[in-house]
Amino acid sequence: MTETLDVAHSTKINEHALDQIFRQARTHNAWLPKRVPIEALREAYDLARFGPTSANSSPARFVFLETEAAKARLLPALAPLNVEKTKAAPVTAIVAWDVEFYEKLPQLFPHADMRSYFVGNKQFADESAFRNGSLQGGYFILAARAVGLDCGPMSGFDAAKVNAEFFPDGKWKANFLCNLGYGEKSKLFPRSPRLSFEEACRVL
Repeated sequence: MTETLDVAHSTKINEHALDQIFRQARTHNAWLPKRVPIEALREAYDLARFGPTSANSSPARFVFLETEAAKARLLPALAPLNVEKTKAAPVTAIVAWDVEFYEKLPQLFPHADMRSYFVGNKQFADESAFRNGSLQGGYFILAARAVGLDCGPMSGFDAAKVNAEFFPDGKWKANFLCNLGYGEKSKLFPRSPRLSFEEACRVL
């Protein structure tokens, strides 16, 4: 008799994986001069894309900047404290969202007509795209850590400048930036405190 894998009941991942993805993972600001292979970016995306989004809408879009020329286009939009760390990072991802994400819904959610809920309803579409695109950006950070990359997410930038430079047709919008590579662990700041369960959670 052939055994089948029971995927209905998940088990906790091991402690090493939890450390790598959460407990020991840090936001990096200093980087080793080591190239990130495209295969690692692809692997991280291929994991992140499985995270849930409303109606499987998957509105996040990713632009990976690794050349000096590409980085030069981004630098004028950055807050001063983010310039040097971004220049040093092997890759900077622009995590964006697609304002017309619903055009992919017949492909992504073929068993129901979800596209009609968003067409002509810009506010609802934008809110949904930003919310679910933010979720996907978070999934991508965890996926990048899982495949051995370090991350330095940033929100200190002029989104209008980024959009004008990289998305002039207005169809994608920048959400946040994330430096990627192999962090210089000796230059990490001490970990900042986090709120406890009792401070941040309610059970009703």
